[in-house]
Amino acid sequence: MGFVSSLLWAFWYILPAYVANASPVLVGGGRPIDGGRHWRDGRRVFGDGKTWRGFIGGVSAGTLVGVIQYFITPGFYGTLKTALMLAFLLSFGALLGDLVGSFFKRRANLPRGAPAIGLDQLGFLISALALAYPVKTLDSGQIIFLLVVSPFIHWGANYFAYRMGWKSVPW
Repeated sequence: MGFVSSLLWAFWYILPAYVANASPVLVGGGRPIDGGRHWRDGRRVFGDGKTWRGFIGGVSAGTLVGVIQYFITPGFYGTLKTALMLAFLLSFGALLGDLVGSFFKRRANLPRGAPAIGLDQLGFLISALALAYPVKTLDSGQIIFLLVVSPFIHWGANYFAYRMGWKSVPW
């Protein structure tokens, strides 16, 4: 596999996680995952920005993208079962990483929507890669590529969502 095609496959691989991470802005709202509960420090566990609808909707959207990818490039995944498992783990991992990031942001007393450089852009990616590792992984060069480009994709997607009126802040 050539260098450029290797990087394109890395992007194709992680696409369910990107979609899952971006989808809650469009499908979220409703009941917060933490149910309004507070941690030992007196602050909310996750906050109002992390909802069941956003989490489930994001995981569903990312998983659906993975299934569509399978039908476009079945050789990349092998079987539909593998594609479904990989897409689910990437999607779930992305939103789990985002949830963990939100937990740490609340502990640092950062308000909802406040930026946390690095945590916001890479937490979802690292968690997605870790959960998907047992099913299918990337080589180290592809992972480094994703670690470098993901912050820029994240910032661009957030700015786009802000300009569209879907987010109240551009980060």
